Parts: sequence; structure tokens; C-alpha cells
Amino acid sequence: MNDETMKSNEKVLVFKRAHIYPFLILLALVTGLSIGYLLWGRDSQSINVAQSVPSTSVAQEGETKEGAMPTERTVKRYDVPEDDDPSIGPSDAPITIIAFSDYECGYCQRWHQEVFPKILNDYADQVRIVYRDFPLSSIHPNASHAAESANCAAEQDAFWEYQDELFSGGELNQDSYLEYAKKLELNLDEFEECLESERYQDEVMADYQYASALGVSSTPTFFLNGLPIVGAQPFEIFKSIIDRELAGEIH
Repeated sequence: MNDETMKSNEKVLVFKRAHIYPFLILLALVTGLSIGYLLWGRDSQSINVAQSVPSTSVAQEGETKEGAMPTERTVKRYDVPEDDDPSIGPSDAPITIIAFSDYECGYCQRWHQEVFPKILNDYADQVRIVYRDFPLSSIHPNASHAAESANCAAEQDAFWEYQDELFSGGELNQDSYLEYAKKLELNLDEFEECLESERYQDEVMADYQYASALGVSSTPTFFLNGLPIVGAQPFEIFKSIIDRELAGEIH
């Protein structure tokens, strides 16, 4: 190789290095931001996730609508109505958590079994939880009917006990709905009539459509005093946000 060729190669090498280093720095910055935040809305007054949700909660964990992908998010408070849906906890509690969930979602089941009882136990007088339906029917064919069955149980003041059965990990079908109702000693004639009439089909769909229009795309999704929390986050995440909200630290 002659001197001119070597000099030419050195120039190419310098050129490539000079251009690739800024690219790598930019790539690292974008990657860091993507990992660090969850996108929720594009409002310029949105609250940064770091101000309301601890950084350990940024990994979205849940199930999304078919074709939907978790994206980078920013947080703001949303005015989400309770819509007369089932609730548990004091009506005047300073913290209201509205949960959009799906009975055929494994992450929802895990949250219900591991986090839900801890919140009720540790914040019995301070937190009220409202359940709203978000059945991902495209990937969970039994979710909508399961939600209807829970509403039928609510007619007999057994919503939360019945919900425990739906999230127990058993089958979700007509036979199991009747078995759960029987186990809870519900009036089976009234319960079965409610199921067969599909009385709550529109109610379940209305919840789903409202949440979709709001931007919800995965289960479970929560609104804690309007602050969105996406995914089956552990109890420690909810505890941190609840404590900060009670202390007035989130503005």
C-alpha cells in the first residue's frame, strides 16, 4: 500500500469516528429517556413522571390491545369519573384509585392477589378503589362475559367476593360463573337470568370505549387521584405515590 492510499484510509477513518461518536452519544441519550419515562398525553403542562412516580415504576408491565405497543410517557392528572362502578373503601377517602382491568389478564390477576389486599390493609381509611372494565376482547375472548358476570354478582352485593373468584386462576366460562355464584350462595335464578339477558353488556362496553378514548391501551391501568399508573406495578410503587399524595408533595 502506497503512502497516498494510507493517508486516504486514515482520513476515512477519522471521518467515520468524528461522525459516529456524536451519533452514539445521541443514541445513549434517547435510550435513557425512553427507559426513564412513560408517555401519557402531550399537554405542555403534563407532570413529569419523576415528580409523581418513582423511577423504579417506569417499566410498563401489563397486557396491551392487539397491535398496541408501550410508548414513552409523560404524566398529568386526568379527571376520570367513577361512573357508579363498584368501589371499596370510605367514600370520603383522600385517595381514589380507579382501576381499568381485565379478568383474563394475568398481570391484572397478579396485581389483584398481591397488591390490592395490601393497599386495603395498609390504607383502610385513606384509599378507595373503584373498578372499571377494560376487556381486551381481541386477545381475551372471555373477558367481556366475565365482566358482565361480575356486574350480575354486584346486583346481590357480592361484587368484590365474586371478583376474587374470577381472579383465582380458574376457568372463565358459563359453568364457572354459575359455580362461583353458587359458592357465594347467590340467588342462582336471578344470577343466571342476569347473565342470559346480557344486561350489562352495554355497561362493560361503555367503560371500554371511554378508557380507549382517554388513551388507555393496556391492563391494568390505574388513575390515582387522576395520576396514571400503567401496569401491574408492585405495592412499593403504589405506597410511594400514595404517601407523597397524602403529604401534598405532588402538584
